[in-house]
Amino acid sequence: MPAQTFTKGSLIRIHNRMQRGYNFELVAGVGRLPPDFRPALSPREMLELGVFEGHYCTDCLHEYPAPWFAKAKLNPVQPEVELNYFGVKSRLPLSEWRRKGWIDARDPRGWFEWYMRFYLGRRIPGYDEHQIARWRAFRRHLAQVQKNCERGHIDCRPRQRQALLQWAYDPFV
Repeated sequence: MPAQTFTKGSLIRIHNRMQRGYNFELVAGVGRLPPDFRPALSPREMLELGVFEGHYCTDCLHEYPAPWFAKAKLNPVQPEVELNYFGVKSRLPLSEWRRKGWIDARDPRGWFEWYMRFYLGRRIPGYDEHQIARWRAFRRHLAQVQKNCERGHIDCRPRQRQALLQWAYDPFV
């Protein structure tokens, strides 16, 4: 597959194990987020810290800017809990996400796939607002960590902190 460009107006072609023949145009610049959606971490920062057992998107690296994966903690063969920043498993199986109705065909890997594409510049009215609302709702986990852990004690509630990291919240509060 030829190299993709990631500038406003570019057409991104998707062809991976979970999605084929899906294309979208970048209508905003990379990293241009609305003022009411300010995640603490970019997709690149999340991948470098260690998320999703290092197995997320290993079949679709060409669909995103190469620098996002330059220092990412990845294992293309199998998920590896040790690659998560907090060294703990902190996610439900994809089958459970589907059962709960959290998966949309446009982003069959879930919220983080939506976030990577939104961060790139894809916009889908209605759908984006729904995903941003899901992100906002996840903030309750940040409040629980802040309430129950002393500041700087990152060994407190590691599963919840890993989950925060996987939703682009600062897990080091």
